[in-house]
Amino acid sequence: MKTLQHIRWFVLLAGLSLCQAQEGYKLSSVNQQGKAFPQVNEEGQVRAQILAPEATSVKLDIGGVKYEMTKDAEGVWTGESAPQDVGFHYYQLNIDGASVPDPGTQYFYGAGRWGSGIEIPAADDAIFALRKVPHGKVVENLYFSEITREWRRNFIYLPPGYMTSDERYPVLYLQHGSFEDETGWSSQGHANLILDNLIADGEAEPMIIVMDNGYAYKPDAPMEGRPESVFEEVMLNEIIPMTDKQFRTVADREHRAIAGLSMGANQTMRILMNNLGTFSYYGGFSGTSNYPSSDPIDVKIFLNGAFADGKAVDDQLNLFWLGLGTKEPSPFPKSVGAFKDMLDQQGINYSFYESPGTAHEWHTWRRCLYEYAQQLFKE
Repeated sequence: MKTLQHIRWFVLLAGLSLCQAQEGYKLSSVNQQGKAFPQVNEEGQVRAQILAPEATSVKLDIGGVKYEMTKDAEGVWTGESAPQDVGFHYYQLNIDGASVPDPGTQYFYGAGRWGSGIEIPAADDAIFALRKVPHGKVVENLYFSEITREWRRNFIYLPPGYMTSDERYPVLYLQHGSFEDETGWSSQGHANLILDNLIADGEAEPMIIVMDNGYAYKPDAPMEGRPESVFEEVMLNEIIPMTDKQFRTVADREHRAIAGLSMGANQTMRILMNNLGTFSYYGGFSGTSNYPSSDPIDVKIFLNGAFADGKAVDDQLNLFWLGLGTKEPSPFPKSVGAFKDMLDQQGINYSFYESPGTAHEWHTWRRCLYEYAQQLFKE
């Protein structure tokens, strides 16, 4: 009987893809192989489905809203969300009060855990499309930190041609956001594909990208609360020297950039301003170091007066670049706005980009990288 029941469920689920396609839903691009759900329609609605015959309540939790799902006679729960913004979204299913990943999707590290994700197609998805162009490589690099006294990991993007030439390359140090890790930029962010396409089109210089974990603490740091970060120390004393030793870099400030998203933007800005002799390009995506404040910035005390001499800062940097989505939640627009006001007041040149129709999520940051990378390391 169990075998027959399993066959019935298989036939039921296999037939649903055709039914839903007729209703305008298509498979998500990040589904696990052979999975018919989740699905997305042209309005950006997400439809999820899970077999949970003994559950009494199942909800689709996406975009900060929990949507009730309905149960059929076979114990299959189905539900839809309201339209979502274009781009990548983390989500989960809530089954009888327990939040669990959707078994239909690939898993991504975000919100401090491995969980489900879904793509709402955007008109410019071609910026990270897998094209018939020369491709670089993303390599995993393990290293022991003497500062944190633990094994750490980063991912290194090596541009097309690196493996077959003796050429040396500039380096972009690119950081993730809060509750994410070193996998984010090459997984959710598609940084490697964005650069492959830009390089193939002649829009960006070939470069190495180093993507590390921004969470770094002393070995005796307390587990609770917010321990003091030593990531700046790890970056300067371990990551950069190791990268210059292990890879063919151009090891000077004129060929070194640093950027990050959200928490990573705040983090890398502080590193930059403490070490203007190390980097000459900066990119801040959806974040600045005055976050979360939107008050006017007192340059005499902000970051220990790092911006007080605007001309000196401006003279040392080849590029100061900021980006933000037009649908970012509070306090990001006003916080970034206050920071821009300070730059204007200090006479510091900067580039500012707005990602249309996106919020505090990965498609904003993909677009930021796409625009930012085109301005790096130009002779």
